[in-house]
Amino acid sequence: MMIRDVPPHDRPRERMIASGPHSLSNHELLAILLRTGTKQESVLQLSNRILHEFEGLRLLKDASLEEITSIKGVGSAKAVQIMAAIELGRRLGRLKYEDRFMIRSPEDAANYMMEEMRFLSQEHFVCLYLNTKNQVMHKQTLFIGSLNASIVHPREVFKEAFRRSAASIVCLHNHPSGDPAPSREDIDVTKRLVECGKILGIDVLDHLIIGEKKFVSLKEKGYL
Repeated sequence: MMIRDVPPHDRPRERMIASGPHSLSNHELLAILLRTGTKQESVLQLSNRILHEFEGLRLLKDASLEEITSIKGVGSAKAVQIMAAIELGRRLGRLKYEDRFMIRSPEDAANYMMEEMRFLSQEHFVCLYLNTKNQVMHKQTLFIGSLNASIVHPREVFKEAFRRSAASIVCLHNHPSGDPAPSREDIDVTKRLVECGKILGIDVLDHLIIGEKKFVSLKEKGYL
């Protein structure tokens, strides 16, 4: 059976789009990388044969270009695609999550951002996106200008959280005057973000206002 004879809903690419990569078997994922089979067999049959030759992924991950291209139907282009995907996976596995900065308290968040934010001449609204261990995965300046409900859009704040698969968020903004006392707008924006976070299942842990070598935590003030 050729891939064109397989019903669309059973084809690996279509199934990945519909159900995500976790729904595919190893040989289906490999088939997506290979893209095409040969005149004699479909790409699914070819990917199955490759895995059989290498007894699964364990030996394939260390295979050389020569070893992969020795399989009938696998040229250098297909072999390079396989090796590139394996190397990407290897590098992802080596990422050192333990080196990420951990936010345990308002002071941690303030120390992390104080030097960067205290001299800014305009108000900057920054979000720290944290994983389940409260480690900073990503930092992003989302808005620049006076903080109010019209400029700070929850959809922008939480869009990045979904993109990063963040478990929680710490928000910060600076007061160029150096005085971190919260305004009515600061409090209203904070409450709006917290409410949205509860609905979406992403905690807004705190909102810090950065001044001149001092800060205010709206959580400590009881506004969260």
